[in-house]
Amino acid sequence: MRIDLTGRTALVTGSTAGIGHAIAVGLAGAGATVVVNGRGQERVDEAVKSVAEAAGAGGRVRGVAADLGGAEGAQELIDSEPDVDVLVNSVAVFAPQPVFEIPDDEWLRFFQTNVMSGVRLARHYVPRMVERGWGRTIFVSSESAVQIPAEMVHYGMTKTAQLAVARGMAESISGSGVTINSVLPGPTQSEGIEDFLSQMGGGDDGQSIEEIGRDFVMSERPSSLIERLATTEEVANMVVYVASEQASATTGAALRVDGGVLRGIP
Repeated sequence: MRIDLTGRTALVTGSTAGIGHAIAVGLAGAGATVVVNGRGQERVDEAVKSVAEAAGAGGRVRGVAADLGGAEGAQELIDSEPDVDVLVNSVAVFAPQPVFEIPDDEWLRFFQTNVMSGVRLARHYVPRMVERGWGRTIFVSSESAVQIPAEMVHYGMTKTAQLAVARGMAESISGSGVTINSVLPGPTQSEGIEDFLSQMGGGDDGQSIEEIGRDFVMSERPSSLIERLATTEEVANMVVYVASEQASATTGAALRVDGGVLRGIP
């Protein structure tokens, strides 16, 4: 199967690093024109350059700096890129914190960034996709949506909300030729994972990030079938497929790329 997104424009939020960046690279490599997004112009410029380099000579990449933690930033992004064919809601914040110590402003910050950013963008872009009869919207959720992590309940709450939003939106546009799905990564080796694992108490004896990650998976996610952190590219591969023509019969779904952490069937 050859995925060809030539002629499509894809917006990937939170794509200056981590899973979002890998998704941007994957979509650009499949021929899409990719819009990179992050909060700061310098990091966006760096990401545009690195995505273009990874995609090769044919890569078409541009960037928009906008903070999606509020309505104003979402509008700035929409004003810069009024129409896209593929929307990947990847931006997210996460951090461990005891649930009874999380203040109101943190609950709201997580919800605004992780949930409302996708709601605001989908509310704008999806009706335009429907008018054209084709489009793909993907919410990058998490296995934490289903298996709420005790160390960051506020994060898990937002990821569960994304599943509800994506399914409800998909049902509202049935038969339109536009698909809306969620992708659920498991523990993934991204730039933010080292800080997270450090906060969780890992890495005190000179271990590599791979070793620390494996120890975390085995102790905190022992149901993992791959027994390691996934790579960002492995997650991106699923997203690129869901964004493709070949995934036209997949919609309203919560697609797992969690290394087998979730034991439920399906």
